[in-house]
Amino acid sequence: MLVFDQVNYHYRREHPIIQDVSFEVQEGEFVAIVGGNGSGKSTLAKLINGLLLPRKGQVRLNQLNTLQHVDLKKIREQVGLVFQNPEDQFITTTVLDEVVFGLENLRIPREEMMPRVEGALQAVRMEDYLDAMPHQLSGGEKQRVAIAAILAMRPSILVFDEATSMLDPQERKDILEVMRTLHQSGLTIIHITHHMDEILSADRVLLLSNGSIRFDGTPSALFNSVSLTDQLVPPFAVRLHQTLGLDVPLGSDWKETITNLWSMH
Repeated sequence: MLVFDQVNYHYRREHPIIQDVSFEVQEGEFVAIVGGNGSGKSTLAKLINGLLLPRKGQVRLNQLNTLQHVDLKKIREQVGLVFQNPEDQFITTTVLDEVVFGLENLRIPREEMMPRVEGALQAVRMEDYLDAMPHQLSGGEKQRVAIAAILAMRPSILVFDEATSMLDPQERKDILEVMRTLHQSGLTIIHITHHMDEILSADRVLLLSNGSIRFDGTPSALFNSVSLTDQLVPPFAVRLHQTLGLDVPLGSDWKETITNLWSMH
């Protein structure tokens, strides 16, 4: 279980970024985190795996604490972070080397490496690109390789920090499908995004505003109970649902909503 306990963080003391944030993420949850620009989303992501340390409060993963230096290595092995720009994570010249690199750092036995590499690439549908050069791949393919490199290390939590923001609609859809598949396999997923349509796949959503949690609940409850800003516009499926007063489950897109409605008649 991931626990934020009264966490505060600032880059400059007079400008707090995260203020008294407390929440828990249970094993196997799919949690989306949304908020406007400057709300503290990316800072929160870095606090989760100890890239940043709380100025006040604690971030704990089960019995581990990011404030304890001896715990940081174990935390970072268990919490994988996928960045907005996959090229920020690439340091080698082929897909194979990229996925193997993390395993070498973990000192995984050589005979165990290739099964892990193959399994991770299959999970993101990139098994045919072993010898490809990362810079020759599309944006979505690069992001899937970045995910595979983390999956090979077998974390228990995957944090996606705006990982779809630089992708076209089809590539975004592909990455979201990867997230859902990984969640179904048992991984805990934390998806930080500004695309409001993407939160409909989550079990739960946290809304950050000025460094504090303004809402914690289901996506449908968020849209029914919170007035969103201009930066956070409800997706078309939600607006259709609300405008027509539909008494059907809220789907992740308008086609799913219409399909559910049609099946009732």
